[in-house]
Amino acid sequence: MHTLIPTSIPASPVLPAHPVNFSRMVGDFPIHGFVRPGQEAAAAAFCANFAEDIELGAGFCAIQDGETLIDLCGGFADAKRQIPWAEDHLAPVFSTTKPIATLTALLLIGEGKLDFTRPIAEIWPEFAAHGKGQVTLAQALSHQAGVPGFAGPIDPELWPDLWYDWAGLATRLAAEKPFWEPGSGGESGHGYHPITFGWLLGEPVRRAAGRSLGTLLRERLAGPLGADFHIGLADEDHSRCVEIRRPPRAADFGELNPETRAAFLAPWSAPTRGGADYRRAEIPSANGHGTARGTALLYSLYAGMGEVQGLRLIDSDVVAEALRVEVSGPDRVVPFNVEWAKGILRNNNRFFGPDPSAFGHAGWGGSCGFADPGRRLAGGYVMNLQSPHLMGDPRPMRLIEAVYSAF
Repeated sequence: MHTLIPTSIPASPVLPAHPVNFSRMVGDFPIHGFVRPGQEAAAAAFCANFAEDIELGAGFCAIQDGETLIDLCGGFADAKRQIPWAEDHLAPVFSTTKPIATLTALLLIGEGKLDFTRPIAEIWPEFAAHGKGQVTLAQALSHQAGVPGFAGPIDPELWPDLWYDWAGLATRLAAEKPFWEPGSGGESGHGYHPITFGWLLGEPVRRAAGRSLGTLLRERLAGPLGADFHIGLADEDHSRCVEIRRPPRAADFGELNPETRAAFLAPWSAPTRGGADYRRAEIPSANGHGTARGTALLYSLYAGMGEVQGLRLIDSDVVAEALRVEVSGPDRVVPFNVEWAKGILRNNNRFFGPDPSAFGHAGWGGSCGFADPGRRLAGGYVMNLQSPHLMGDPRPMRLIEAVYSAF
């Protein structure tokens, strides 16, 4: 299935006055930041999440046409509630990282160094093993490659270190036999790749660019935008990371199958999250660290078709192609009907506001980013009190709905 985004973008509404300072105590939670007149409902929704005791600490930012509508943070960065959440605190956003990481591929496609339509085995020959040789970059980015996890078993003494060995993990993934016929599309041919997506994207990027995806992101995208977002966090920034409180219960994966078990539930399905080694590593599918504003600025490259604040970083035609839906229907790994574009989800489930033509992605525990090219609107939500929702956490849904209510 191929869905086009609008080729002509409607003019944005005239933005009201500049954002004003916002500071409030909600119980014991300090809230502060900036709110543009007209976005009072979004500010009230942010405060309500704390008033209802469903937050510990969080940040939310929405940007339209490069202009900030709302940029708030509040609560606490630690479980003991001793460190107020500051504007430069970094939160791990887990799978909200995926569309941001995908931007590096779009950059290289615009420069002719990668191609959506070419098999990734052309640049990564080892990946052709077990019938994966025709998997294109577009198919890999839309979760059709058939390797959402490792069938295993994996030596438990080897596995933790392997997640931090880029080349070793790439070798293991390239040799993996797919769970289904890769690239087959349709209802039986796509399944969410929660961690392995990082190598399906990152290894072609590394080979095409001659440097790692995290380095490319920092030098060519996050740096020029001033976006405080990192894949592979420098040691000097670890002190800015918030403390995560895990979900109170496991997520509901529905009826389990071998690919879901391999992707999420096997002992070797993911690295140990948290800690210095995890923060330093580049896992482009799952370990981005950023502020809400940094997240929103990078998602703005989707909303602005490669341009933010007058700065053109990615070719608009490449972004338009990235936002074409590749596959739709029941996912083999997560219990949702989804519409996958390249590295980013179409908003068919309304997780990212009322407009079905918007796009976004959620991260483990509740974080999310979204982009609405029709309104040139994007946003990011980060937090440290995780919920068990795989997608559709009510906290960011409330915030995004409130932003739209002003239009």
